[in-house]
Amino acid sequence: MRGARRKTIFAALLASGAMTLAVTTPAHADKAGRAREAIAAAEAKIHTAESIGGASAAPSETAEARAALATAKENLASGHKSSSIEAAIRASALADTAIGASQRLKDDTVAAAQDAQREGVSTAQQQAATAQDQAAEANARAAAAQQSAATSAAEAAAARNAAAMAAQAPPAQVETTVTTQQPGSTRRSTRTHVTRRATTPAPAATGEVTTTTKVTP
Repeated sequence: MRGARRKTIFAALLASGAMTLAVTTPAHADKAGRAREAIAAAEAKIHTAESIGGASAAPSETAEARAALATAKENLASGHKSSSIEAAIRASALADTAIGASQRLKDDTVAAAQDAQREGVSTAQQQAATAQDQAAEANARAAAAQQSAATSAAEAAAARNAAAMAAQAPPAQVETTVTTQQPGSTRRSTRTHVTRRATTPAPAATGEVTTTTKVTP
């Protein structure tokens, strides 16, 4: 589209330029004819400038070109052929300025859009890279949490197994032998008692008491 617009502009400029050359070569044409040709060339350039946005890019030049064209037509109608030709040539020059300004504005707009697009792509890529880094960090934290949970579960299982084994083991047997010897007598009394828990013998009031404790797991 951009190339087509430029071709249209160049074609209009060539056409108007040819008309201008015809005006400036006083061969056998009279001044009235040259004035009409100059006015036609100026109208073509002004139309081209306005069609490509010259009124926005160069509003002052476009307006002055229109005014100069109107003056050229008035001078021709009044019989002032030379003044009409001069006004038409001025209108053509102002239209050329508006065409150039419009084309520069379009080129700058396209360049700015391309820069914005490239910047947008770069920003999107940077955001995507940041999101990937954050996802990787989240995955690492999740993996660490899973590993910690697995370790805690293993330790809890080991503790439960140890408690179960301790509950299943038979209690230790305690064998206690008590030998009592009364004063003034050589008779000894021996008694063996088996229990499942250790006991602490009470002190004897009289005599000698010997206690032997044997623990059998």
